[in-house]
Amino acid sequence: MRVYQCEDSLEGVCTAIYRAYEDHVEHQDTWIRVDEELMLFGEYIPVETDLGRAEKVLRTLRRRFGQENYEDLCMALITPDPDKAQAVYRTIVYGLQAGAPLGHLLDHQTDSYVLQTFQLARKAGRECCQMKQFLRFRELERGILYAENQPKNHVLPYLMVHFADRFPQEDFAIRDIGRGLLGVHPAGGEWYLTDSRELLEALGQAALSSREMAYEELFCWFCHKIAIKERRNISLQNQMMPKRFQKYTIEFAKDL
Repeated sequence: MRVYQCEDSLEGVCTAIYRAYEDHVEHQDTWIRVDEELMLFGEYIPVETDLGRAEKVLRTLRRRFGQENYEDLCMALITPDPDKAQAVYRTIVYGLQAGAPLGHLLDHQTDSYVLQTFQLARKAGRECCQMKQFLRFRELERGILYAENQPKNHVLPYLMVHFADRFPQEDFAIRDIGRGLLGVHPAGGEWYLTDSRELLEALGQAALSSREMAYEELFCWFCHKIAIKERRNISLQNQMMPKRFQKYTIEFAKDL
């Protein structure tokens, strides 16, 4: 049994998939892992990320399965599941061998790996959609819009693409607390990710602008005044906005 051990990233997994096909392996006896868990009787092969090889795989996925399924495969790989790389790898193998029609790769859920990939992509996609709705920016003294949250999945790149498209002329930053990452978008420029501790600490300790504090007070007062005490339904509220989002949401944070 061969085990390709690669970096936990889209490019890392795609490089490992390229290596597996390049080595003409028996797919049934091949694993791709992004963690360091040992598998008995496995021949471990370390894989260094190669952007050129990864891009070739990504182009093939777009061409053979279509843009929607390509995005689903990418979405499955941003989850923290330790078996995600194997699930995506075997889903790709299944799709290529079965000749899955364009846009219908994940329809074949009788295959356990295809089903697992579908479920991972759905969970990550749901959280990404929630984050786009629930993320709250706060204006700092220097006019920078700053938001922070702690998502289960690595959705920060998707959030940066989403908000860069909507706020192209704004300086803003989004912090993923759990992963220690910061997405930075300079006004009119290209966004990027950084794990600079100095920058993370500086933004985390920066004071809010006076305008932000005034608007926060007004917004919280507005939310309080429109609430109907007799119709308060905490269970439904937590269902619509999970509590893990509420601690980073202005209208809830002041009540916690």
